[in-house]
Amino acid sequence: MEPTTPTIEFFAGLSEELSNVSLRREVRTGKRIVVMFFEKLQALEGFNSFTKPSLNSLRLTDEEGEINVTPSSTRFIFGGDEGDELKKVECKFEIEQDDSWERFMRFMYRYADANGMEYGER
Repeated sequence: MEPTTPTIEFFAGLSEELSNVSLRREVRTGKRIVVMFFEKLQALEGFNSFTKPSLNSLRLTDEEGEINVTPSSTRFIFGGDEGDELKKVECKFEIEQDDSWERFMRFMYRYADANGMEYGER
């Protein structure tokens, strides 16, 4: 079986390019918080958001299958001279179960490997 290229989608069939990801842990509750950063969204190019079915979640797909996550927040950060230029999109969600976290990390390693990204700790 051919390994599936890992993808991230807000809309069916539109792969988004992750520019960065931040993995945090809430000290008080132990919840793991993931913040994904996108510098541009295919979903916003042209009229893609009108022509493709919305997933109402974030779909992460790799050779193990799909992970569907519902963001707790999505922020659109604008800049530029007129303040109307999309600088980045910040998508945040929480993962509580250890097995879900391990599955997510396997996806992230595959995604990073396929897209020439490196994992670094601060």
